[in-house]
Amino acid sequence: MGQTKFRVASYNIRKAIGTDRRRSPERVLEVLCELDADVVALQEADRRFGPRLAAIPPRLLDSHSPYKAVPLDVQVDSMGWHGNAILARKDVTIPAHDIVHLPCLEPRGAIMAEVATPATPVRLFGMHLDLSGLWRRRQAAAVIHAAAARTAMPTVLMGDLNEWSADRGCLADFARHYSFAPCGRSFHARRPVARLDRIMYCERLTLIDCGVHLSAASRKASDHLPIWAEFALA
Repeated sequence: MGQTKFRVASYNIRKAIGTDRRRSPERVLEVLCELDADVVALQEADRRFGPRLAAIPPRLLDSHSPYKAVPLDVQVDSMGWHGNAILARKDVTIPAHDIVHLPCLEPRGAIMAEVATPATPVRLFGMHLDLSGLWRRRQAAAVIHAAAARTAMPTVLMGDLNEWSADRGCLADFARHYSFAPCGRSFHARRPVARLDRIMYCERLTLIDCGVHLSAASRKASDHLPIWAEFALA
């Protein structure tokens, strides 16, 4: 009998630079293994300057994790697009993937992947929104439109929304279409005070559990703590 639930996670890995200012993709992989999610949305997954190399070298990801990066086919040496990447377990199929262009002043984007999780096929969007509230709302509208334009299926949206308010701005825009998993405060990793990282889901899914992943490794691997949520079909 197949599994009836699946787990997702979202993690801003800060280009694998930890709170001690050391770059260590190995620590990020340790945290990913602790999370034990079926699918993970990463933000700041590529280096910011130069050729935008993947913050986690592909050979390291392959040899030290159960994950593969969704092949977005955009940037040759990068893991994702504009720093966004989606990881899925190596044994699952990925029937579709795409990039979502966002209105922006500085490079921003969102990505999509349809993944055959153990419980159900699910469509996932990963994003890292702007520091400006006005641009965040425009970007949220673009993601909502991109999701609505596709055929209906269980959908999860997640990422670093950069929204400090509790329920205003882009949060209110997303809330008209999706429910929020109350994961908790994820920033800053040393002393979490803000819920910048969010997981949202459609009415086809039921939230089973969610939270912020706290461990010795996660407190050091990035300035954000990863968040996670478990779902079943509604």
